[in-house]
Amino acid sequence: MIESIQTSDDNGARLRTHLPAETDTEALGAALATVLVPGLHIWLQGDLGMGKTTLTRGLLRGLGHAGKVKSPTYTLIEPYVVSRLDLYHFDFYRFNSPEEYLDAGLDEYFSGQGVCIVEWPDKAAPYLPVADIEIRLDAKGSGRFAEISGNTEAGRTCVIELVKALRGADPAPGTT
Repeated sequence: MIESIQTSDDNGARLRTHLPAETDTEALGAALATVLVPGLHIWLQGDLGMGKTTLTRGLLRGLGHAGKVKSPTYTLIEPYVVSRLDLYHFDFYRFNSPEEYLDAGLDEYFSGQGVCIVEWPDKAAPYLPVADIEIRLDAKGSGRFAEISGNTEAGRTCVIELVKALRGADPAPGTT
C-alpha cells in the first residue's frame, strides 16, 4: 500500500510518497497509467536498483500490457503499443557521451505523440527535450521514496490528476 501522499506546492503538481514494497512501486506506475496523455516525456531518476523499470512495468500493466517488461539497457528502446498509447521505454545508462543519443537517431521519438519514458536521461543531456514529468526514486528504509514533479502544463495537469486518483484510494492522506 502506498503510504502518505504529500503535495508540496500550491497547485499540487508535486507528489511525495513512500513505497514500502516493490508492489507499491508497481501500483504507483499503474496509477500513473490512468492519467497519461499522448506526447508526454517522463524522466526516471535514481540510482541502480531503485525501481525505475519496476515503475515502468506497473505503468505498462496499468495500460493492459501482459507481456514481459525489461529494462532496455542494451537495446536503448523498447516500444509498446498499449491501450490508447504508443509508449517508448528508453534506457541511456550505457551512453558514454550525450552525442550517442544523436548518433542513435532517437530524437524522432520525442517529436511525436508517443509517451517517452527515459531511464538515465542525464546521459543524453542536453539533447533531450524538457521533461513533462520527473520521477525520482531513492532508497528509504526497506522501501523507496518517490518524488514526482510536473514541469510543464501537461505534466502539472497529469501530476494533479495522479494525486486525485491516489487520494481516492487513500482516504486519509498526509498533506504539507
